[in-house]
Amino acid sequence: MELGLKGLRAIVTGGSKGIGRRCADILAAEGASVGICARNAAEVEETVVALKGQGVGVFGKALDVVDKAALEDWVKASAAALGGIDIVVANVSALAVSDDEDAWHKQFETDMLHTVRTVNAALPWLEKSKAPSITVISSVSGREIDFTGPAYGAIKAALIHYTHGLAYKLAPKMIRVNSVSPGNTYFDGGIWQSIERNNPDFFKQALALNPTGRMATAEEVARGVVFLASPASSFTTGTNLVIDGALTKGVQF
Repeated sequence: MELGLKGLRAIVTGGSKGIGRRCADILAAEGASVGICARNAAEVEETVVALKGQGVGVFGKALDVVDKAALEDWVKASAAALGGIDIVVANVSALAVSDDEDAWHKQFETDMLHTVRTVNAALPWLEKSKAPSITVISSVSGREIDFTGPAYGAIKAALIHYTHGLAYKLAPKMIRVNSVSPGNTYFDGGIWQSIERNNPDFFKQALALNPTGRMATAEEVARGVVFLASPASSFTTGTNLVIDGALTKGVQF
């Protein structure tokens, strides 16, 4: 299937590893120019070099998305470097699963506010685009009560609500807005790899919940994200795509 991404300009937060990195890789492979940000400068530089190998425009910057000024400057700099913005993928999460007030602060500032700020900063360019889209990475923890902390699930649910409301608001401008809710996703340097090494009993319990017998790969989730973001999904907006291998049991109407 032709996704229609060639020549478009995309920005991805948390684009140096995991789901964000695979989104950036696939977007570049499909011919889109890509701007990324992440906290680790060395990982950002490595990703920029790899993406340039696809023969597309690339911009990368190391920053903490909680820093409002730095995040908004990155969006503007990405637009300048790439010649505009057509696609936004808001991917960063605090992964704060403890049951304390600090987790609420981290989840709200990192997951919620970073998404809102990225979208708001990118809107002037999205409004000029011929194929504008926003895709927000949430989680199945926003749909069902599970073993994660209360702040993590509640903020992920808030992201889905925010996305749906934004889709309705921006539909007259033909700016599509969708969310993706991955189940447990395993990749090098990810939270589940760390849990596997440091808390193997909990890892086995979590793995046993997956009826497929395994967790998702970042590639599998990223392909769903990129499809939703692409012109090939031109009339899909306001939806929440669950990619979890039948992990969750709640019926999504």
